[in-house]
Amino acid sequence: DVQLVESGGGSVQTGGSLRLSCVVSGYTYNSGCMGWFRQAPGKEREGVAVLDSDGTTTYGDSVKGRFTISKDNAKNTLYLQMNDLKPEDSGMYYCAADPRGGYCYPTATFFKDWGQGTQVTVS
Repeated sequence: DVQLVESGGGSVQTGGSLRLSCVVSGYTYNSGCMGWFRQAPGKEREGVAVLDSDGTTTYGDSVKGRFTISKDNAKNTLYLQMNDLKPEDSGMYYCAADPRGGYCYPTATFFKDWGQGTQVTVS
């Protein structure tokens, strides 16, 4: 079974930084798509950043220039470095994975496997 476990969320002031981590197990980590999504209360889950198997990244317009997605294959871990955080960045952040190759659509319906989420609050 695929397991994705997020960590690193918390409360931070506007302008601060956080780094989220997602440890992946039971998954062919070096292929397919990996991504970060977030969901605020009353809103749909939105794509924050997506990383495909050849290293191509896609970012949501609201986080471009502030967030960076990366992975450490040796540690089977996906990261999301978040800088210059704003209150509108608050929400539950989810790690997602999908084994398909090709273009990785930054939409929640595309991804097969999900973590339980980690809360980010910016005030």
